[in-house]
Amino acid sequence: MSGASREQRSEAEAAIMRATYRALCEHGYAELTMRAIASEYGKTTAAIHYHYETKDDLLVALLEYLLDRFVERVHGVETTAPAARLDALLDTLLVEVASERELAVALLELRAVAPYDEGVRDQLVRNDEYLRYLLRTVVVDGVERGVFDEGVDPESAAETLMTLVDGARTRFVLHDDPAVLHRAREAADRYVADALDA
Repeated sequence: MSGASREQRSEAEAAIMRATYRALCEHGYAELTMRAIASEYGKTTAAIHYHYETKDDLLVALLEYLLDRFVERVHGVETTAPAARLDALLDTLLVEVASERELAVALLELRAVAPYDEGVRDQLVRNDEYLRYLLRTVVVDGVERGVFDEGVDPESAAETLMTLVDGARTRFVLHDDPAVLHRAREAADRYVADALDA
């Protein structure tokens, strides 16, 4: 059963997602097996196959689960002020990644297989589109409230910020250096000050 939303996901499926997350972080995509996931889950591979037919189905569900977790964190931001909300989004997309290097590595591996795996590619595209939507929505709100310049193109701003995020995350994995993420966060602040602020 793949494609279950947070509300539809059973406790068993949520436990499988957590086990898959841990196994993926520990072993990486290339070494990830159903047996390793089952070991983290504490049950047999058959118990996993009851919910997910293939490893690919499971990985697609995991990507959706990770997006759900991100959405929960973003919705936990208590401010509605556009500039503060954009800051919180950029912190979540860049700064907080430093403490999740294994996940960043695994996601980069999944991006590398996406051209050859339609399910993984489609879910990664959905995740990317949602992140751009969040950024675009904050920029639109900021323009409407007069916080951001009325001449700003929200779509272009969201695309620019996502490109910066993607590049920084890739460089963070390649260099194994959290400073890359902090420099990217500073660059995002400069972009916001130069291109967006009213």
